[in-house]
Amino acid sequence: MHPIILIAGVLVAVTVFVHVAGLTVLLMALRRWRATTLTRFWPISRLLIVMAWWLILCHLVEISIWGFFYLWSECLPDAEAALYFSGVTYTSIGYDDLVLAKPWRVLAPIEGLTGVLMCGLSASIFFAFVYNLYQLRYGNSTGGSTTERTHI
Repeated sequence: MHPIILIAGVLVAVTVFVHVAGLTVLLMALRRWRATTLTRFWPISRLLIVMAWWLILCHLVEISIWGFFYLWSECLPDAEAALYFSGVTYTSIGYDDLVLAKPWRVLAPIEGLTGVLMCGLSASIFFAFVYNLYQLRYGNSTGGSTTERTHI
């Protein structure tokens, strides 16, 4: 059981690293795009679509990391099953049509918790950006000074 917990820790660390790298690239791009005026519907829509695609791509890479581990360690019979199981587990859908063998079962809830955390982090970045756009367009309606606002 101890080696499996260690393996889970490594998988979580790699997942977080990939997510942070993806968010860093996204935030650097958003900083560049912020220099342009984002006041019209289509530029804002295009940017939000690109953000969503990028975040989904980051999650797919993370799901693949877990899936390929399941395949490599022969937890599941083939790549399709491993990637499917990983996707269902990472997103916490949990169809229960595939189950890991007994010594590996502890990985599923850890992957699920990791996926919830990474999806929450993505949602918070998305929300912060939309909030920032709202603040830039309509001003600070909370009564605070403009220097109190944070910008992505």
